[in-house]
Amino acid sequence: MKTKSIMFQGTASDAGKSWVAAGLCRILKNRGLRVAPFKSQNMALNSFITKKGDEMGRAQVFQAEAAGVDPDVRMNPLLLKPSTDQDSQVVFMGKVLANMSAAEYYDYKPQLRSKVLQAYRSLAAENDVMVLEGAGSPAEINLNDRDIVNMGMAEMADAPVILVADIDKGGVFASIYGTIKLMPPADQKRIKGIIINKFRGDQSLLASGNQMIEKLTGVPVIGVLPMTSIDLDDEDSVVLSSKSQVKNQTKALDIAVIALPKISNFTDFHSLEIQSDVSVRYVVKPEEIGRPDVLILPGSKNTNEDMAYLKNRGFVKPIRALHEQGTQVVGICGGYQLLGNHMVDPYHVESDLKSQTGLGLLDAQTVFSKEKVTTQATARHGNYELHGYEIHMGETTLGPNVEPFSTITSNNGQATVRSDGAVSADGSVWGTYLHGLFDNENWTRNFLNQLRERKGLKALADSDNTIAKYKERQYEKLANVFEDNVDMKKIDAILKGSVTIHG
Repeated sequence: MKTKSIMFQGTASDAGKSWVAAGLCRILKNRGLRVAPFKSQNMALNSFITKKGDEMGRAQVFQAEAAGVDPDVRMNPLLLKPSTDQDSQVVFMGKVLANMSAAEYYDYKPQLRSKVLQAYRSLAAENDVMVLEGAGSPAEINLNDRDIVNMGMAEMADAPVILVADIDKGGVFASIYGTIKLMPPADQKRIKGIIINKFRGDQSLLASGNQMIEKLTGVPVIGVLPMTSIDLDDEDSVVLSSKSQVKNQTKALDIAVIALPKISNFTDFHSLEIQSDVSVRYVVKPEEIGRPDVLILPGSKNTNEDMAYLKNRGFVKPIRALHEQGTQVVGICGGYQLLGNHMVDPYHVESDLKSQTGLGLLDAQTVFSKEKVTTQATARHGNYELHGYEIHMGETTLGPNVEPFSTITSNNGQATVRSDGAVSADGSVWGTYLHGLFDNENWTRNFLNQLRERKGLKALADSDNTIAKYKERQYEKLANVFEDNVDMKKIDAILKGSVTIHG
């Protein structure tokens, strides 16, 4: 079987590689082709659990959705989840491999090369086109000798490369020229085109610059993508700085999410952000909290560190005061752990602290364990069946003053019965391990209507604007923007010249 391939690499992080790859995945899917995304190594705290219980990066999840296929861990065999500023949890093929420092991982990478290639070839054998994505920049010359995600991966897959450059940051032509010229000649030859991304204004003003950079590098500019309002899942918490810090609420419900330093899976709140009556804002200072209708503590990769952060930055007192004043307080996964009385870390999974107190808003205690729970789950909450996924390394036990939030009825499709989460006696505080909770649209509308009724507002009917339908519209919009602004004949020619032969 022969499979075509194309790879998008960037002049820097956040150049737009993930979105460009997703756009092409949707275009190829609409042509009736079997297409799969691939990124050998991802570094992100936003992750997802597949139907088989494997953990993978969120970018390849939305690229898979754009391609119309189920997420598969082979699309992202390596996931690095920073635990501290010095080390990361290394997840390989969906399971925790080890915690490593940057130096340890650098030394270990050669052992992963053949395994990454095996995952790629296995996936490629099932598809017509592979759309690859790099990470950061291919011009990181201090790391290139052991690279397995940029030109190292392009070489393994024998894939042609499109370089994506972010003009919004400034210095776009310098970044293009510098990136290409820092590469060895063999790598330079792999670059078949340049896409300039996030452009504002009159594209004709770029024409002379495009001509000059083509002459300087020998690589054609095949597209200029405009800055466009497209709402897709993000995997990097850096985007939270651009999320709305709403000062004057114009919508009926105000939901505040604390932007923890180790925040993970903030995509949990995408479904709330698309609601017509909800404003979601991310707060980084205690004084920004205000008087929301709901205060949410999100997931965290390092709950112990984030608890220390809440204490040191003065969040604890205003959170407790809000609760006393009647604001509903919610915790998702790590946020649920933070709401409890204590967190115990006997194996130093998260930090050197063996134990510390939590916020004390739920009568519960969490003990961190060496094994990570990664499962898709179905749960029952009242009259609602809920679907979500769990990613955590702690087990929480409940005291006599709380009840479970829900009952888990299946894990990765296997029937089971166990409790999840906790709810305070008066219902004002609750937490759950279920990521993706708010993607359950009927349950979410009921939750929001209860908040509306507390404010004397009329309940709204269930909406057919599900997160799945919303995302579909975004993928189609992204594909249209791509086709309108990129020379698809050149993309097709590049694809035609790339063939992977499976041996």
